[in-house]
Amino acid sequence: MTTSREENHVITELRGRVGTITLNRPQALNALSLGMIRAITMALLEWRDNDQVLAVVVRGVNKEGPFGVFSAGGDIRFFHRAALNGNPELEDFFTEEYALNHLIHTYAKPYIALMDGVVMGGGMGISQGASLRIVTERSQLAMPETGIGLFPDVGGGYFLSRCAGRLGEYLALTGLVLGGRDAMAAGLADGFMDSGRLPGLWNSLAQTPFENGASVERWCASHLTTTPVPSVWPVAEVNRIFGLPTVPAIVAALAAAESDWARATLATLGKRSPLMLHVVLEQIRRARGMGLADDLRMERGLVRQCFHLRPGPASETVEGIRALAVDKDHQPRWNPARVEHVTPEQVNAFFESPWPAHAHPLRTLGG
Repeated sequence: MTTSREENHVITELRGRVGTITLNRPQALNALSLGMIRAITMALLEWRDNDQVLAVVVRGVNKEGPFGVFSAGGDIRFFHRAALNGNPELEDFFTEEYALNHLIHTYAKPYIALMDGVVMGGGMGISQGASLRIVTERSQLAMPETGIGLFPDVGGGYFLSRCAGRLGEYLALTGLVLGGRDAMAAGLADGFMDSGRLPGLWNSLAQTPFENGASVERWCASHLTTTPVPSVWPVAEVNRIFGLPTVPAIVAALAAAESDWARATLATLGKRSPLMLHVVLEQIRRARGMGLADDLRMERGLVRQCFHLRPGPASETVEGIRALAVDKDHQPRWNPARVEHVTPEQVNAFFESPWPAHAHPLRTLGG
């Protein structure tokens, strides 16, 4: 018997003994709203304590039907409106989103993410903590937040800093989009399958007599190929340049290099918020020595500072979203305008917690 419940843009179902979550907001590429975050959290908490539910599988839909888009991230237009209007739900959004990210990373049952299509920002937040991360030939993974004056949040500091060498700094600063097999090479996906086989896998969840959660995960994993592929980025050059101590040093090294990769990377960084490039480099390096909960608490403070250190339209984040998604002129007016004009004081202010430890909104997270 299949039971279903639809809450806003999230459909939760029991298919046999597997809890399934379908992100169902295709007109917005399944961008996460506060209501969606609450619906996902509610389902996961309910299934965690239900012995009949062995595992959880999550997918997204596109305008044509199942699969094809996972999630393009958080609802940045909502961020823009809420920041300008002083809407307190902006604070609720990030607190509850980060708590959900923590829940997924620490979930007691297998949580399997079908990362077909766009998986960016908040979409990475609800998939990188999965016990099995499945990609396809259509997958596009990225943490592109420096392009909107933000930083790779939703635990991005934690999972990017765990990439090999200095790949985390490279991905965080540039927002590079990875295909499915490239994501496997980066350690951000566990296995690959052709997208045409996803409906069959999904349908089999209700029909297979699973004994326990591990058997659900083994069944899904049996459909995958895990053959490694060579990195599309020059590993030695990434480690050398993105291991340098400062953003100006990274930029200077790219400018001095003579490879096509270096020229393309330099051009990309030239479009990003100079201030947030500095903040993100510091974020990744701090996160490398942090556990998950401490990283999420740091990021919760960072995101509040993104909207409140310079309130309203003076915020780099509000300006970045305006240029990309509101006015769509793609001409953000970054302040400061150049990486060499960013001061240590401007960067350090982002890492000063807005709350004492006993009052932090994520103070109860463990691990």
